[in-house]
Amino acid sequence: MAVDRVKAGLSAVEARDRMANGALSATEYAKACLDTCAALDGDIQAFEWLDPAFVMRQAELCDAHRRSGRSIGPLHGVPVALKDIIDTRGIPTGNGTVLDAGRVPERDAAIVSQLRAAGAIILGKTVTTELAYLHPGRTRNPVNPAHTPGGSSSGSAAAVAAGMAPLAVGTQTGGSVIRPASFCGVTGFLPSAGSIARTGILAQSPTLDRVGVFARSVEDAAMLADALFGHDDLDRATAPAPHPRLHAVASTNAPVRPMFAFVRTPYWHKADEACQLAMEELAEHLGEGCFEAGLPDVFGEAASVRERINLAEMSKCYHRYVRDGSEQLSQRLCEALDRGGKVLAHDYIAALDWPDYLYAALGEIFQRCDAIITPAAPGPAPMGLESTGDSVFNAIWTLCGTPVITLPLFSDEDGMPMGVQLVGPRGGDARLLRTARWLVKHLETDGTGD
Repeated sequence: MAVDRVKAGLSAVEARDRMANGALSATEYAKACLDTCAALDGDIQAFEWLDPAFVMRQAELCDAHRRSGRSIGPLHGVPVALKDIIDTRGIPTGNGTVLDAGRVPERDAAIVSQLRAAGAIILGKTVTTELAYLHPGRTRNPVNPAHTPGGSSSGSAAAVAAGMAPLAVGTQTGGSVIRPASFCGVTGFLPSAGSIARTGILAQSPTLDRVGVFARSVEDAAMLADALFGHDDLDRATAPAPHPRLHAVASTNAPVRPMFAFVRTPYWHKADEACQLAMEELAEHLGEGCFEAGLPDVFGEAASVRERINLAEMSKCYHRYVRDGSEQLSQRLCEALDRGGKVLAHDYIAALDWPDYLYAALGEIFQRCDAIITPAAPGPAPMGLESTGDSVFNAIWTLCGTPVITLPLFSDEDGMPMGVQLVGPRGGDARLLRTARWLVKHLETDGTGD
């Protein structure tokens, strides 16, 4: 099948702008994306549900809307793939388990309503791990199918990495946006906790669950996140607040050269040699624009505290699956649910104090820098499909609720991607995106980054 690689290879921002001024139609762009899916997804298996006729009908409506002369949305005609734990009205949402096979929601998740209002095209539903936990799905890594794509937002990361979708949405409770983005070689952005409503999305751990986005560039990620930010009365983690204008800020030049703090974290020993060398070389390359900062020893407990909260809340949220069909759940998930059910109440309640406790300890570092740089994962995607990789380098930031972004800046000697994770202060999402864009441009100009 012939694929129009020029159209399919456009950035989301470029495609949006061309469709807005009439240089490209939504149907042309949608067809290019669908042709890419048809050519590649048989091997990659990123999509759980994809209906080309449904996609083209949405594209036709976008073109008709523009011809009518009415104003168009900020994502006009841009296809967006959605992790299959996000409810979509009239479209199957199976949550990665046979127990929800054939489930068709009657309502859209809050973010799906926002995407439709912004003019986006729902491209399809992407494969997730079982109930967004650790048991792998069938998706392969587009860079090398013998390696894991990560998880749990495996399909979303792979779809963007393969060029099948310009944008995709995932979720993270441990490292489920940042890790697969790093493994597949794309940009993954996880906004501050409470920025994007989770209404209509499978709840695994309400304290930790967050919505994140996948894109081919910082600007593309900012454009999608812009459309998703907002308050929802049904998600108590969100609050009415002025819109941060993510894309507008991310697209501007930093007023001064950003300052970075290189943080190895207490888990540095878990990073492989290639990852350690790449991070150290990056810090050295940034010179006076980067200083090394340590974390108090207590941060060494962050991963176990995050897991305690996750498992305790997952045991409660997934009780119905155990009740209705535990024999159809993976052993890995059943063991995790059993462990979560044994967490003592006072241990769980004490763990809930840790996010603010740890975040307060980061204050001194954030006073001195624009962003922390740290590994996105222990190294490139591991060989094999039995595991989704280790989220230990994501645990601290997930627990603290900080915004994070991973950039595909490095690769190992076999060509497997390795991401660099940038971390900003809570609420500093726009500034973090602008800093990330500066870093990408700086390394491109200097000819480094590989």
